[in-house]
Amino acid sequence: MLRKQIKRDQVAAFFANLPPCLIGMEACGSAHHWARKLQSFGHTVKLMAPQFVKPYVKTNKNDVADAEAICEAVARPNMRFVPIKTAEQQSVLSLHRARQSFVKARTGKPTRFAVYSASMAW
Repeated sequence: MLRKQIKRDQVAAFFANLPPCLIGMEACGSAHHWARKLQSFGHTVKLMAPQFVKPYVKTNKNDVADAEAICEAVARPNMRFVPIKTAEQQSVLSLHRARQSFVKARTGKPTRFAVYSASMAW
């Protein structure tokens, strides 16, 4: 485990110069991008859902406590990991989310109109 703070623009260069190792991260949209990038440097990357990492946080939530919890969680043999998505998979998922948002907005308008008109007809 390394205890080193690095700035965002230094992350890629730092891991490129590091010998191949196991890297654990909480899964989020940008984690998939970084996982692909770190794998291209020869590292083994494991993504974990935040709700599975949270039980390992020992103190108040901050970056250092989160990093320690992730380090502890990635070493657990029964930890459930999230598969790393390709860029194409992430693109398709973003299209599905956008479509779902449009459907929700479209179905919400008639409902709001019906509620409004029902409240006016007393």
